[in-house]
Amino acid sequence: MSTGVQLLGFLMCLGGWLLSFMSLLNESWRTSTFANELITSVWYYQNLWQSCSEASTGITNCKQFESMLSLSGYIQACRALMIIALILGLLAVVLASMGLKCTKLGSASEETKGKISLTAGIKFILSGLCVMVAVSWYAARVVQEFNDPFYGGTKYELGAGLYLGWAAGALAILGGGILCTAFKSSRPAQTRSQNYNYSSQPQKIYRPAPTENSASKAYV
Repeated sequence: MSTGVQLLGFLMCLGGWLLSFMSLLNESWRTSTFANELITSVWYYQNLWQSCSEASTGITNCKQFESMLSLSGYIQACRALMIIALILGLLAVVLASMGLKCTKLGSASEETKGKISLTAGIKFILSGLCVMVAVSWYAARVVQEFNDPFYGGTKYELGAGLYLGWAAGALAILGGGILCTAFKSSRPAQTRSQNYNYSSQPQKIYRPAPTENSASKAYV
C-alpha cells in the first residue's frame, strides 16, 4: 500500500472521530415536526443530554436531564455507545499516527508498523460501529413514535445530530478498513523479497567422486 492511500485512511478516520464528537455535542438529535400545524410558535429539540424549546421571538430555554435513571433505556445506551466510540477513536488516532509509514517510531520495522496500523484500524471500525448503532437506534425510536397514532406526546423528526453521526460512522469504518489492509499488503512484499534473495544465490551441484573401476573403464 502506498503512503498516500494509508494517509488518506488516517485522515478519514480522524474526520470520523471529530464528527462523532460534533454529533454528541449537537443539540438537535430530534426536532419537533411542523406537520399538520398551521401556526407554530414554539420549536422543540432534544439530544442525549438536554431538552430545549425556542419561541418565535428567539428566546431559547434549555433544561438538562437531571436524573439518568429516569431516562429511557435507549437514551442511556446511546450515551454509553457514543462515549465508548470517542474513547476507542482517541486510542486509535494515537496508534494510527505511530503506524503510518511516513512517521518514525524508533527502529520499528515495516511489519511492526503494519501491526500497529492493523490494531488502529480495528479500533476505528469498532468506534464507527458504536456510533452507527447509537444513532440508528435513536432514529428508529423517533420514527416509531412519529408513526404511532396512539402516541400522545410531542412528535419529532430526525435532527442534524443523527446525520452527523451517520457520516462519522461511515468515515470511521471506511478509513479503518483502509488501515487494516496496510498490514496485509506489507507481508507479501516481504515474502517476495526473501524468495528472490533465496533464488538468486548460486546453487552448487555435488557429483560423486570417480572410483577405480570407472577410471579404468574410461581409460580402455
